[in-house]
Amino acid sequence: MSDLPPSSRSGRAADTLHALTPLPLSSHAKPVDSFAQAAALERELARTVRGEVRFDRGSRALYATDGSNYRQIPIGLVVPRDADDVIAAVAACRKYEAPVLPRGAGTSLAGQCCNVAVIFDFSKYMNRILEIDPVAKMARVQPGVVLDTLRANAEKHQLTFAPDPSTHSRCTIGGMIGNNSCGTHSLLGGKTVDNVEELRILLYDGTQMTVGATPESELAAIVNVGGRRGEIYGALRAIRDGYADLIRSRFPRIPRRVSGYNLDELLPEEGFQVARSLVGTEGTCAIVLEAKLRLIQSPQHRVLVGLAYPEAFGAADHVLEILEFGPIGLEGFEGSIVDGLRRKGAPHLELLPEGRDYLLAEFGADDLSQAQAVAESLVARLKQSADAPSIRIYTSSEARHIWRLREAGPRAAAFAPGAPAEWEGWDDSAVAPEKLGAYLRDLRRLLDRYGYRTAFYGHYGHGCIHMRINFDLESENGIRRYAEFVDQAADLVVSYGGSLSGEHGDGQSRGALLPKMFGPELMKAFGEFKRAWDPENRLNPHKMVDAYLPTENLRLGADYKPLEPKTYFRFPDDGGSFAKAAVRCIGLGECRKQDGGSMCPSYMVTLEEEHSTRGRAHMLFELLQGEVIRDGWKDAQVKQALDLCLSCKACKSECPANVDMATYKAEFLAHYYEGRRRPLREYAFGRIDRWAELGSLAPGIANVFTHAPGLRQLLGRALNLAPKREVPRLAARNFRRMAEKERVPVSTGKKERAVAGQADARPEVVLWVDTFNNYFHPETSRAALTVLRQAGFRVSLSPAKLCCGRPLYDFGMLTEARDYLLRVMRKFDVEEGLPVVVLEPSCASVFRDELRNLFPEDVRAAKLARQTFLLSEFLEQHAPGYRPPPLSRKALLHGHCHQKSLMKMGDEASLLRKMGVNLDVLDSGCCGMAGSFGFEKEKFAISQAVGERVLLPAVRQASAETLLVADGFSCREQIAQATGRRAMHLAEVLELALRQPESSAPRAERASREARS
Repeated sequence: MSDLPPSSRSGRAADTLHALTPLPLSSHAKPVDSFAQAAALERELARTVRGEVRFDRGSRALYATDGSNYRQIPIGLVVPRDADDVIAAVAACRKYEAPVLPRGAGTSLAGQCCNVAVIFDFSKYMNRILEIDPVAKMARVQPGVVLDTLRANAEKHQLTFAPDPSTHSRCTIGGMIGNNSCGTHSLLGGKTVDNVEELRILLYDGTQMTVGATPESELAAIVNVGGRRGEIYGALRAIRDGYADLIRSRFPRIPRRVSGYNLDELLPEEGFQVARSLVGTEGTCAIVLEAKLRLIQSPQHRVLVGLAYPEAFGAADHVLEILEFGPIGLEGFEGSIVDGLRRKGAPHLELLPEGRDYLLAEFGADDLSQAQAVAESLVARLKQSADAPSIRIYTSSEARHIWRLREAGPRAAAFAPGAPAEWEGWDDSAVAPEKLGAYLRDLRRLLDRYGYRTAFYGHYGHGCIHMRINFDLESENGIRRYAEFVDQAADLVVSYGGSLSGEHGDGQSRGALLPKMFGPELMKAFGEFKRAWDPENRLNPHKMVDAYLPTENLRLGADYKPLEPKTYFRFPDDGGSFAKAAVRCIGLGECRKQDGGSMCPSYMVTLEEEHSTRGRAHMLFELLQGEVIRDGWKDAQVKQALDLCLSCKACKSECPANVDMATYKAEFLAHYYEGRRRPLREYAFGRIDRWAELGSLAPGIANVFTHAPGLRQLLGRALNLAPKREVPRLAARNFRRMAEKERVPVSTGKKERAVAGQADARPEVVLWVDTFNNYFHPETSRAALTVLRQAGFRVSLSPAKLCCGRPLYDFGMLTEARDYLLRVMRKFDVEEGLPVVVLEPSCASVFRDELRNLFPEDVRAAKLARQTFLLSEFLEQHAPGYRPPPLSRKALLHGHCHQKSLMKMGDEASLLRKMGVNLDVLDSGCCGMAGSFGFEKEKFAISQAVGERVLLPAVRQASAETLLVADGFSCREQIAQATGRRAMHLAEVLELALRQPESSAPRAERASREARS
């Protein structure tokens, strides 16, 4: 429909033009400290605000970017406790003429959440639901309320807040109002603008008011009364009256017009909706203190249908056909996304029907049979068509997996092995649904002209398309080509009568392109609207009106030259570059979720950006720039941000970009302590294998030293341990001594060859004897030996005096950790095909993860990584014909974080269910102990708070007959020390079933205790 760019655009003539036009400054070319009165402002804020005021470089680094391509170093940060704090903070900023940026979860993709301003973060304290009125179908909330929190509370009344972007687990209502967010179910209830009734707002000049719909008579009265409110309403009325015809003719009449200010909400036919006119203003006009929202009926039953078309654009071409059936959600994505997820080994891809272009159609009703009937009628219609897609109707559990693939999959696929870096930048255009197929074909041709790679996905039912593109944002020519591309892409979508943004907002990515869509007259109207509210241009300046160019303030840029330090880890998935690893985080904020999963435990209990995976990643990114963070590896604020990282590895799997903060923390600490003496505690815990071996020579004496009154306190003070913690007791006899007495063979890593007359046809397996299940819980190793033998295996043990070195990584003792693994590979060069069963999940994770990262080219490392299995994995996947013994018991299963991240819990849950166990798999996140973390005095409160989220209350509520199953040594310690209950390893549960199939849980726990003594 529009002219595509001729190939000569990137040729000699364009290059000549480029040479004459300097690029705008990147973020690296701008001063870090540009606000001269920052110190005075900080003092004023500290004096007048009860909340938190942070102007330190670390806090500024945390908030320098969002989910976009942009970076601007803020003046400082305010975390207000309440509306009075916000009012006082704005007054202080006004006194010093400092810009202000109100911010939600910081997941915005267009740069609207970063600016040289004082950032207000509402998410920590101003996160209360003030009222839900189920009769009026209304909610009143503070701006920091997380969407899923509101939805969960509304669902108690079978209501919901309709807009639900993919960031629903962490995005805030204030941020959604700023962006005019939409999401999957806008077909059900529209955009955020359609669901806002009133806003209580604060202006930069200190004016407070509540705004909403305004009848004409009330409007006249307000203007006549005068004052600041009358002045604003008079200006808005003048905009309406002066530009009404242009608004009606130039604003695209499509479901997802999000670009620009909502001047259409001021039209007479819309009821002069002042609150709704402020939705989508991205913090450029007013600060929201409170919002009154419309709730709608939530369909109590939903049925999801997956459709797969054989060729590209097939999904887009069939949108109208499916819309006839009234879906509440209609999502689409291309097959290349599935290819990327498959390369990453993503689960549940087998649930997708065969094809190359996908649609997900969801139907909802309060009656399940009604939703099913509509879904089945759609399926019947489609099967009759000549180009019928592959079809699958999902169960409710399958649907959860599919929605997870849709929400995180596109960005996760962008980080598949071997995939080039992909970025936002043209990620959010929207057209009428009936034009979607043609638009996507033209857009693909434009992308091909530039040699860009991307995959389309998005809200096909409303014609909104997302994508990440492999823009080159690190070279001058690449940035110029990016600028050319978005310029022509804007022309293309406008030619289709579409919108530059369909839900992500304009910010900096699209702000300067708005004249293409609206023309000069309406841009003038936008300026008048902005000045009516913020005449001094102090609220998030230069983001929609008088906007920065898309190529300014880039987080990367042509002058992006991060440090490339020599590292201990080799970072094979990042081209051997720590700098590339540090730029993995794209700001999506999945680590800020609070309602499920394991990532990020420290954020879940502190609600501090600093203690999220994203915050830490941003700190490390800034460390490598040397601009805000200037002390490199020795920076105390970076260390502070990493101190509360529990090294749980949850981010390695739950983060769509697979940020591996446990590894980054270990790398940082290794450098931080170069040339420095470590605290004594780190040597004590880091080398626990040595102390345990020494103590096992006289375990009774060792236990007296660690537990006797006086001595215990002395040890606690020396190591700075939490007084309420008890150091684990050494067992009276360790497992190896038991095994030696029973003449259990020790493996060298080679398969045992049959000797004439003594052939043993049973397959061989090596049981790895780890420090924890040797010296502290030998009953676990003994149980595993029994179980493996009963399963038909010839069991040998790993050589003595070998340790994976897991605790060393928590402290960054990487030279020693490397030496430990070299010793393992020298003494235990495991032969191909010889399985190694590891009982402690954190030890298995060393062999599956750190070993490869330290020795990516060592064939011995690759073999050991391939052949290492948890007991559950081995029995479920590599023991043909194995049938676990029956056990009729109820059990709670808590997974170790490393197990959930790297090995998953499916095999363990499957085994227990096959036994007949009535199983409850807890979504308990991290237990909070995390090795030595929970023993450290300064971290004890955080450790307990993490455990108290889900795990510990669930344990206390469980009956005495309920088995507690937890394979991690730390997890079992946390449960024991916080509740007095003893959890069992899977090996012990299996042994229990073998020996006492009808025994009770209390007797089982007594038997386990007796085995230790």
